[in-house]
Amino acid sequence: MAQPATETEFSLDTASQLAREDRGGEQIRGRSPWFLAWRRLRRNKVALASLGAFFLILIVCLLAPLYATHVAHTGQNTNHVLGTVNVNGEQKSIVSNGGYLDKKTGKPCGTTGDTSDCVLISSIPIGPTWFSGGGRFVMGADANGRDEMVRLLYGGRVSLFVGIISSAICVFFAILLALLAGYFGGWGDFVITRFFDLFYAFPVVLLGIALGSALAINGFNHFGLHIQSGSIWIPTLVISYVLIPYVGRPLRGQVLSLREKEFVEAAIAQGASPFRVMLSELLPNIASSVLVFFTLIIANNIVLEAALSFLGAGVQPPTPSWGTLISDGQQLIVTRPWLSLAPGIAIVLTVLSLNIFGDGLRDALDPRAKVKVEH
Repeated sequence: MAQPATETEFSLDTASQLAREDRGGEQIRGRSPWFLAWRRLRRNKVALASLGAFFLILIVCLLAPLYATHVAHTGQNTNHVLGTVNVNGEQKSIVSNGGYLDKKTGKPCGTTGDTSDCVLISSIPIGPTWFSGGGRFVMGADANGRDEMVRLLYGGRVSLFVGIISSAICVFFAILLALLAGYFGGWGDFVITRFFDLFYAFPVVLLGIALGSALAINGFNHFGLHIQSGSIWIPTLVISYVLIPYVGRPLRGQVLSLREKEFVEAAIAQGASPFRVMLSELLPNIASSVLVFFTLIIANNIVLEAALSFLGAGVQPPTPSWGTLISDGQQLIVTRPWLSLAPGIAIVLTVLSLNIFGDGLRDALDPRAKVKVEH
């Protein structure tokens, strides 16, 4: 005889309550997307190590005034052309008279013999003392007798300042233009998009050289801003200005996609103003891309600043930056290669650490995303 069918129990409990009962009363907690992203990021040891390396470089550069005052006992632009330093109990000239130096060994050559393998140098700065000089001229001096280690640290402060501040300015205006163009559309979107296309027509470096060279001579005195020539704000603003389209255009595409979503239509139906929709609905949904762009654009801007400064269109002497240090050291690249290699290595380590962390942050926030800076 067939058994009567049993009635299925109907419950109005939430899914979390039912799951908690199935798990023996264990509480199930919801996690925000930001917590899940942090959990993925902290599993990426390489990305966290790269972030630690960047902060280490940043802290060391920020401590440049302490090193210059209490260890090197000199300033970033103090010349010691006629000075001497005590190295292992022996007084040595910081900048000696010029002459012929061997291209391979860097040692003086005889002036009466064959000088085909030698190079004529107007002045010969002291090489690295490696703390045998009491903390002075650890990495040697440049042609003007300035402490290379002090200038390397101060140059790092300038390069990092330009890279970080220009990235913040660039990302801010890119977000503003992307939200306005993507949300309102129409003529506003057309004008902003043509502005982006105009900058895409010029290579970034050439546009930066043109603007940087012009402003380095006359300064900037427009729209109520008065910036003197030689100020580090000139390369900062130039770099941030020329890279706005490369961040704003991808963000505009995301805003165009989000504008058609149901939660935006619901906010509009509830009477939310356009400003509130952009600020509370659209901006939080592009925040992950903004963070990734900001991290990657810092590395990009540090390299661009070094290129412009090397070509004379960025940071102006005597203010040190990693780019100007490479430019100054190229005159002694044969006999004193560390004058150019040291700032070059600093740039490589800083940019590499930021790029590795940026890739890890992108994978943590959205493993399917393919955010990258192109120009």
